[in-house]
Amino acid sequence: MSHAPTPAPAARPAEQPAADPRLPLVIDEMASAEDARAFRQLNEEWISLLFTLEDADRALLNDPAGRIQGAGGAVLMARLGRERVGCVALVPTGDGVFELSKMAVSPALRNRGVGRSLIRAAIDTARALGAASLFLGSSTKLHNAVHLYESVGFTHVPAERIGPMPYERADVFMELLL
Repeated sequence: MSHAPTPAPAARPAEQPAADPRLPLVIDEMASAEDARAFRQLNEEWISLLFTLEDADRALLNDPAGRIQGAGGAVLMARLGRERVGCVALVPTGDGVFELSKMAVSPALRNRGVGRSLIRAAIDTARALGAASLFLGSSTKLHNAVHLYESVGFTHVPAERIGPMPYERADVFMELLL
């Protein structure tokens, strides 16, 4: 499944290769070791900046093919040309319920529609996988992310409704019925 909004140009730090924002944004499933490395790196970057990388993070980030795709879920990668600029995972938890997890966008492309495109692609993919609902755990420190989730239809729920979250940083709990 591919979605093609074109983000506006963004300045990138000199040490990172610049993605050409004129290229179409393509979102598809993780399909290579390079994709898995980008999934890990994109997530480690934002988590380590704001929080502490936890055991539950490491488990998914070190083996997304086995722990997510092999369990019946999906990992979606956003690309501008050959550069991987974002990702999101759908982790199955049983009975048609999936966790929307490990959402990350390259810092230089944040607030340019990449995250919204990833979430929409994840919702479409979840429906194709037979999901009845999605849930997520986020943080009050991630105001923009929480607002984005609200804008696509996620609603706030008590933590007990989605069960225990393995992340200390999670203090916002949301769900989307499909």
